[in-house]
Amino acid sequence: MGKDDKDKKNPWGAKSGAKRPGNDDRGPWGTGKSGSHGGSGSGGEPPDIDEILRKAQENFRAVMPGGFSSTPIIGIAIIGILALWMASGFYVVNPGENAVIQRFGAWSRTQAEPGLGYHLPSPIETASILNVEEIRKMNIGFIEAVSRGGASNLRDLPEESLMLTSDRNIVDLDMVIQWNIKSAEDFLFEIRDQELIIKSIAESAIREVVGQTDMDPIITTGKENVVMATKKIIQENLDRYKSGVNVTDVLFKSAPQVHPDVQAAFQDVQAAKQDAKDVQNRAGAYREDILPKARGQAIKMLQEAQAYKQSTVARSTGDADRFNAVYQAYLTGKDVTKERIYIETMEDVLGNAQKIILDSKAGQGAVPYLPLNQLNAVKPAAGSGN
Repeated sequence: MGKDDKDKKNPWGAKSGAKRPGNDDRGPWGTGKSGSHGGSGSGGEPPDIDEILRKAQENFRAVMPGGFSSTPIIGIAIIGILALWMASGFYVVNPGENAVIQRFGAWSRTQAEPGLGYHLPSPIETASILNVEEIRKMNIGFIEAVSRGGASNLRDLPEESLMLTSDRNIVDLDMVIQWNIKSAEDFLFEIRDQELIIKSIAESAIREVVGQTDMDPIITTGKENVVMATKKIIQENLDRYKSGVNVTDVLFKSAPQVHPDVQAAFQDVQAAKQDAKDVQNRAGAYREDILPKARGQAIKMLQEAQAYKQSTVARSTGDADRFNAVYQAYLTGKDVTKERIYIETMEDVLGNAQKIILDSKAGQGAVPYLPLNQLNAVKPAAGSGN
């Protein structure tokens, strides 16, 4: 190191490695010995800060090789700051994310492909990165809190969970709405306070469906219909607002329950409904038993009437044909026909009458004694012997 270098001063105005002349015990701020200031013990005046800074700047310039100029350092500093500012426009889009670029606050473009992206530094352009594939949850009717031990605690919110059904009953519903983002730019720019809007729409949809449904289907076999109708109404309203939100599922956190204040009355109503259902079932069974019998009897009567009709018509037709045949025979031979008719008529009359035939040998002029009552009694036996 040369002589000139040895004579150079340090930033505090003293030569490097040398003591100040005349005051070897003074510190760099013009104070006395270590631990004492100029105002105590030595009687000196307080140091001038501006003067100290000026001297330090001059000494620093002298130490720097080739002197010191502020212009290059300021330029380097400006370039460095500008480089950092330009580098702040780089961003990374992970899988399942979208980057929405705004230029002076207005939407410019959306990057959906994963990878490195760049936008003009703020405040010219800004990037908002959203996870569009993440399934988010929203609770209706309760709050879910996690304790320090990791246990999940549920707290019911009666102002959200208690709903009035169409049959004027009160039901307690706890539901979970699952959703994700289907349009990042719509989600950011079309609605404000997105989660509050989604929750308000979901709660309104649930109350609409429950208000149009009876209590019994909600707590028994109609839960799936309630869920499907609620999901449909929520999605329609969100699409109407262009919210960019897609409802993936609507779930019951727990089975719907009747409010405790109306539990007793509800049980009475259910018991009455069950009794009415039993009576209806018995009446249905009786109906199913008697209706087939009545239908069978009606069919039998119709068939008998048809048979009687056919037999009567056939007999009448035969009688008419017979009469016509006799009449034709009478026209061809009146005497023979008259005699034949007479004989047939007497045969019909006498064949069904009780007859007593007297033999001519019994004598004439005397009427024999005939025990008619005994003859009537004996006749069936005599007829059976023939």
